[in-house]
This record gives sequence, C-alpha cells and structure tokens, in this order.
Amino acid sequence: MAERAKRTTRSEKLDLRLTPQAKRTLQLAADAANKSVSEFVVESALASADEALLDRRQIFVSAEAYDKFVALLDAPPRDHPRLRRLLTEPSIFDKTEKE
Repeated sequence: MAERAKRTTRSEKLDLRLTPQAKRTLQLAADAANKSVSEFVVESALASADEALLDRRQIFVSAEAYDKFVALLDAPPRDHPRLRRLLTEPSIFDKTEKE
C-alpha cells in the first residue's frame, strides 16, 4: 500500500487501438503478473523506452574522472591465470580422441 501512496498523479492519457488477440494477450500477461492491463502496459512500455534510450543518454563527469577512465581503457590487460587456463584448456564439451 505504501508504494501506491508514493505514485504521482497520472494526468495524461494514451489511447490505443488493438486487435482482439493483442488485447487478450495483454490481459493474460497482466493477469500472470498480477497487475491491471494499464499497469502492465505502462511498465512494459517504459522499460522498453528506457532500453531504447540507453545509448542516447549522456554521462557528465569531471575532467579528472574522464582522464582516469581513459587511462583504464588504454592500460594493458591484467593477467588472470585462471581465466587464461579456462580459455586455453580443452572444455568438457570438446570432442575427445575416443569419439
């Protein structure tokens, strides 16, 4: 209940035209998520919008933080013996000589 109290007032409306099958699919998915169709559609649409906008967002940092970031990118990779071994030894999924 406290979560509902935090929500801001919804004053905007979005009308959609759907096929009966699309509406039924949304209703089934909303029921499975224990949400209203409106809640399900808004949350799903906003998640998709966030994903679509991820590569268009800007991140502002100080010159010092940027320089440190670039230095880390330019630095040679660290040696990780266990990772090197994992990538060079045959996997249990590789075919053996017996096969």
